Amino acid sequence: MRIAVVYDCLFPNTVGGAERWYRNLAERLDGPHSITYLTRRQWGEEGPRTSFPTVAVSPGGELYASSGRRRIWPPIRFGMGIFWHLLRHGRGYDAVLSASFPYFSLLAAAIALRLTRSRARLIVDWHEVWGPAYWRSYLGPIGGRVGFAIERLCMRLPDRSFTFSRLAESRLRAHGHRAPIERLTGEFVEDEWIAGRSADEATRAPDPPVVVVAGRQIPEKRTTAIPPAIAAARTRLPELRCVILGDGPDAEATRALVHELGLAQAVETPGRVDHDEVIRRMASASCLLHPSEREGYGVVVVESVALGTPAVLAHGSENAATELIDEGVNGFVTDADPAALAAALVRAVEGGTELRASTLDWYSRHRDELSIERSLELVEASYA
Repeated sequence: MRIAVVYDCLFPNTVGGAERWYRNLAERLDGPHSITYLTRRQWGEEGPRTSFPTVAVSPGGELYASSGRRRIWPPIRFGMGIFWHLLRHGRGYDAVLSASFPYFSLLAAAIALRLTRSRARLIVDWHEVWGPAYWRSYLGPIGGRVGFAIERLCMRLPDRSFTFSRLAESRLRAHGHRAPIERLTGEFVEDEWIAGRSADEATRAPDPPVVVVAGRQIPEKRTTAIPPAIAAARTRLPELRCVILGDGPDAEATRALVHELGLAQAVETPGRVDHDEVIRRMASASCLLHPSEREGYGVVVVESVALGTPAVLAHGSENAATELIDEGVNGFVTDADPAALAAALVRAVEGGTELRASTLDWYSRHRDELSIERSLELVEASYA
């Protein structure tokens, strides 16, 4: 079958959980099927460096403004590029697999397929479903009303939808999604290095204790809450160290807080590093700290617990990653204020070998359902 994968980012040129999902999906389905990846241009003269055909339908450029929110013009240009590509080639595809966000490309794909009377099925991934309350908090009363109206319109377009959390699935059903919905439970790729680690390696508690943070530094990730949380935790654990991996609009503010709180010798901020480095840092950490208020899935949490490293997350009405935590078994979920985060960090560190063994056991019991292979079986079956 000929399948178009539609997403405006390409891993590793852009880093994130959805980026990795679509890269892994394209790599694994290209062969049994013919995959064309439709995205923005995010590479130079060296090309996209993919094993599958990759087409840039719009120019690249910064996705985020200085505030950390997405710019409006890149998704509009991407939507226009998707429209023209599918207007010309839509009848040549058997299926179009699109991310729901940014919505302009989903709207464009649906219109183009109908105008060309293409028989391609429109299949949509919903990593997140915001709903009216979050739209209002994000764009204000007027902009939020428009944003939710567009999101709700998009819910009426798919021939089939996939979600990655119970949160997204319940919201789709509540807001009138009409097509079949199936929840996928796995996005994790277990590489040979992770699979080859012994239980002794995975359960050994680091000394001195280290907290690792990994992700884009944007307001929704709450990275500016991390330095105060580390400072508070160090009153109980003076030897505690922290490594904050990743970059973004909030990176400078986070570094400034590190220095203001006198943590320069305790907190390392190397910025963006490659994925292998992230994995190795997590493997040697006492716990992962991930205080994000908004997560569609939380693959970094799965990566952490697969290494035997428990995770500390924060409550949030938009945070589906908390579905991956069994309290006290593979980590903790707490409030987002520094005192609460610090208390949870202390519990994770003091859990030591016993908590790491419990975390590793939790992963072993959920290994199959968390694997990307399980999800790909369901996605591939949907093309039939």
